[in-house]
Amino acid sequence: MNWHRSGDFIPLMLMMGGPEKYRLITSLGDVAEALIAAWPIDDGEDYVVAVKACLDAIHGNASPQDARAALISAAREAGIPVITVAH
Repeated sequence: MNWHRSGDFIPLMLMMGGPEKYRLITSLGDVAEALIAAWPIDDGEDYVVAVKACLDAIHGNASPQDARAALISAAREAGIPVITVAH
């Protein structure tokens, strides 16, 4: 799977603090970057699940939708508002 391709991923927007207040997530690569480089906490249970789901999806062992759902749960846990798009 090309994890930087957005065709397999339903976009969402994270409303984070700092210079990048709004972070558009359009691919598994964006999920990985947000979780590793920009996440405000790294010890939450849902955060750990999201990192694993993202890695599993990158390696083809889970769907991009699984990683997206895990990211949304981790965002709730961290108090990060999410704007989702329904298709």
